[in-house]
Amino acid sequence: MRHGPAGLEPAPGLVEAAVGARASVFAFDPLLDSAAISWRDWNRMLDMVAVSQSPIVITHGTDTMTYTGAALSQCLHGHDVPVILCGSMAPLGAGEDAEENLELALMADPGPGVWLAFNHRLIPAGNIVKHDSRGADAFQAIPQDALDSGPSARRFKDAAVGVLTLTPGTPARFLEAALSVLDAAVLRVFGAGTAPPDPALYRVLSRKAAEGMRLRAVSACETGGLTPGSYAAGAPLWGAGVENGGRDTVEAAFIRLWLALSARA
Repeated sequence: MRHGPAGLEPAPGLVEAAVGARASVFAFDPLLDSAAISWRDWNRMLDMVAVSQSPIVITHGTDTMTYTGAALSQCLHGHDVPVILCGSMAPLGAGEDAEENLELALMADPGPGVWLAFNHRLIPAGNIVKHDSRGADAFQAIPQDALDSGPSARRFKDAAVGVLTLTPGTPARFLEAALSVLDAAVLRVFGAGTAPPDPALYRVLSRKAAEGMRLRAVSACETGGLTPGSYAAGAPLWGAGVENGGRDTVEAAFIRLWLALSARA
């Protein structure tokens, strides 16, 4: 990133200068702010990893690092070549964390998997959350249930997947309107798995699930996950056909649904 008229924006040549001759550098054209990341970009990354026999470092903005970490981790489950994501809270040349994180990524030998090099640590990237928008220690890994034998697909296809938060008083008509334009949805629910006691909400969810829409619930809490059966207030969710996301992060559940849709397409 470099300061531009409207704020920080991607700038060519900065990573190449910092890396020097220590690695071959491929730059996407155009360079992207991570806010612009899409499923097509994940596929481009995956295609590059597929033909490489050497560890790969991917420099990436922090705003959607969690989504890319989940996407690559699930698609590369069982892959032997390490992939290390690297970002920073301040741009290269600002005298803060960028140089240190890049150096860690280039020097690391973490073994197979997808990792994040950040704030002096290598973190498994499939279950990270960004919990601070300013501090250097912006990411942490959330305990997850183990992945199964592999994802339902290893590339993404065009789909409409969304994340909807059920809040006190969420109108059923809002939920119905939102789901009408989606192919699948992650539902952020309360605590260990409860939601507002509005029968109209569950009629919408039941109808969508009966139509074949994948609906996966995750906790709005950062850690702990969902435990169906803990509270009676959660029973209508599971009765409506909503999937238990367990300890999935929002991003992990989002990617899981997208890959399931990609496998069908």
